[in-house]
Amino acid sequence: MIVILLGAPGSGKGTQSRILSAKYGFKHLATGDIFRSEIAAKTTLGLKAAEYVKSGKLVPDDTVTEMVAGKLEGAEKCLLDGFPRNLAQAHALAPLLSRQGEAIDLVIFMNLPKKEALKRLTSRRVCGSCGEVFNFISRPPKTEGKCDQCGGNLTQREDDTEATADKRLMVFEDLTRPLVVYYKAEQVFQEVDASQSLEEVTKNLCAVIDSSRALR
Repeated sequence: MIVILLGAPGSGKGTQSRILSAKYGFKHLATGDIFRSEIAAKTTLGLKAAEYVKSGKLVPDDTVTEMVAGKLEGAEKCLLDGFPRNLAQAHALAPLLSRQGEAIDLVIFMNLPKKEALKRLTSRRVCGSCGEVFNFISRPPKTEGKCDQCGGNLTQREDDTEATADKRLMVFEDLTRPLVVYYKAEQVFQEVDASQSLEEVTKNLCAVIDSSRALR
């Protein structure tokens, strides 16, 4: 089963992807996490990606598609988080899956108003040790500035500052929003209200996935 999770920055897509992957046994492919790891390690790919990430722009399609292609091989159940991000990547993904005898089973769009997304992004903090994500509005840490999981220090990512967050949301509207129309036409599309609590969003996402699995 191959599931794509779409959503604007700040919609909780990354957090929900980890929860769903643990529950259903998906192989979680999060391009954002992979790029951040490469940037921290200062690899060739990381240095190339850093220029785009720091300015709130997208990493080139050919780089992203090549990376995801390798990760999809041999995966029976896969959750794509952050890919595809535009129509060019979506068009490249379909034949890639076809060659492996696979197809997209479900696309879920986590819908969140821009104003709420911007507020969430600028309130987000990430653990520098384990990568756990917190938010002063929707998921505050139990101890200010400290990770609930490992006790590490929480910091604001450079791409979560107000100026960069606003750019990221504009990029989403221009390049990723058209995927909603594209996948609706493919009849594998469902939508979930991402403005609700984390627990409520999780419940609704699971209901959509369970319904899709029942139809297989």
